[in-house]
Amino acid sequence: MTRRLLIAGLLVAALGGGLYGYHAFTSSASRKAPPPRKGAPAQTVAALPAQVESWQPRMTYVADLRASKGADLALQVSGIVTSILFESGDTVAAGAPLLQLNAADQSAKLVSLQATATLYGLTLKRDLEQLKINAVSQATVDTDQANLKNAEALVAQQKALVEQYGLNAPFAGRLGIRAVDLGQYLSAGTTIVTLQSLDPIFADFSVPQQYLGRLRVGEQVSVEVDTYPGEVFRGAVTAINPKVETGSRNVKVRASLPNPTSRLVPGMFAKISIEVGKPETHVTLPQTAIVFNPYGSTVYVLDKSTDGAGLVARQAFVKTGQTRGDLVAVLSGVAEGDVVVVAGQLKLRNGTPAVVDNAKIPKAEADPAVSDQ
Repeated sequence: MTRRLLIAGLLVAALGGGLYGYHAFTSSASRKAPPPRKGAPAQTVAALPAQVESWQPRMTYVADLRASKGADLALQVSGIVTSILFESGDTVAAGAPLLQLNAADQSAKLVSLQATATLYGLTLKRDLEQLKINAVSQATVDTDQANLKNAEALVAQQKALVEQYGLNAPFAGRLGIRAVDLGQYLSAGTTIVTLQSLDPIFADFSVPQQYLGRLRVGEQVSVEVDTYPGEVFRGAVTAINPKVETGSRNVKVRASLPNPTSRLVPGMFAKISIEVGKPETHVTLPQTAIVFNPYGSTVYVLDKSTDGAGLVARQAFVKTGQTRGDLVAVLSGVAEGDVVVVAGQLKLRNGTPAVVDNAKIPKAEADPAVSDQ
């Protein structure tokens, strides 16, 4: 048993020593410029100095656009369409008449009830005069008053019913495509047209709960949609849901965007970015400079050779952060001013001589524009 434990201890010690030695070797190799590989030809690469830039922290999510006010308009009564007072796509004011059903029988009943109410009013007025000379009793006057109030209530009820045969815009906005025709019989609840208020327009999105503490009402947002490539619409966070959804552990957030020209419409898919906190300073490199491997991300830094006559490649491990367009923030492993290879890394090894030629490399930008060429 003791012999087995001794052998196991020796194996563990050998493994630990090997790992320590590998770590020390890679750390030393990343800190020191290796000597040029003897006899190795110089490789032509593209390289740029690492720069320090100020970046505003930003969170990016997907959002759905929805109208600040929106409804599919319908009537709660059935009937024949007698007049249509709008065209598809019209912009209407609040209260504008849109459609009328045939309400001739209901209007006639309203006239009858109004006549009955008028008669009860005259009867009450006459009995009040008779009461002054004790020609009628107080009970008769009380009955007249009750009859008048009942008649007036029936008139008000009938007026409300007659109004249900007409459709008015509940708020100002833009109408959609008309879904009914003149003379058509409409059942109660049939959609006639959609009405959407588009200025402002809302962008609804979900944020993971771990980022809730970074959000504030009033934070500025930038919205992009595929319909208008390269164009950014500005707005602000107006509401944050007071609860976390138990299924997804996300929080719903709403931003409001000015939309005076109605170019943004409900249902659009959008990408929304929120600027949070204060600007941060980062060493930045083009994303093409980073070589991603299972054991870590690396770059090739060009140092002066020991004789000072040329450049030699040195592999360095880096830790990367957020990205902006063509650029990536490097949190460690590269310092400002280090010359880093951005193209041609596959030809390099530690100690390979290198020659820089930047004649054909594309420009790396934090906010690259989309070209139609």
